[in-house]
Amino acid sequence: MTTAKDIMKLGARWIGKDQTVADAARIMADLDVGSLVVSDENERMCGIVTDRDIVVKCIAQDKSPSDMPLSEMCEATPRWVDANADIEVVLDEMETHRIKRVPVIENNQLVGMISEADLARHLDDNQIGEFVTAVYGRP
Repeated sequence: MTTAKDIMKLGARWIGKDQTVADAARIMADLDVGSLVVSDENERMCGIVTDRDIVVKCIAQDKSPSDMPLSEMCEATPRWVDANADIEVVLDEMETHRIKRVPVIENNQLVGMISEADLARHLDDNQIGEFVTAVYGRP
């Protein structure tokens, strides 16, 4: 059985909701990632910020990345999967909610992130086709 832990990218990282968009951009650049999990003061997930969010919700709106807290970008608690979840459970979660990345949690700790690239490296062509249709197809 292939699990979330088998295909996830290690090194996912929290960033506090009170930190700025500029902080997030620097961390993403340093880690060479396109997203970070946003946490509250108790290290509970309260969102995910992506490089696209930075462009669309901050830069394109003429807001200052140095002044804008990440809490202004968080829309809802993100979906997540357990590290031991079967890959079919991961796919179902991502397809059902039409999401392109999902945090992986083990013992209440963030341990990784699964993105489309991770799926592409580990799934067969039929599974990839179903994922693409579910996530990018018309509702």
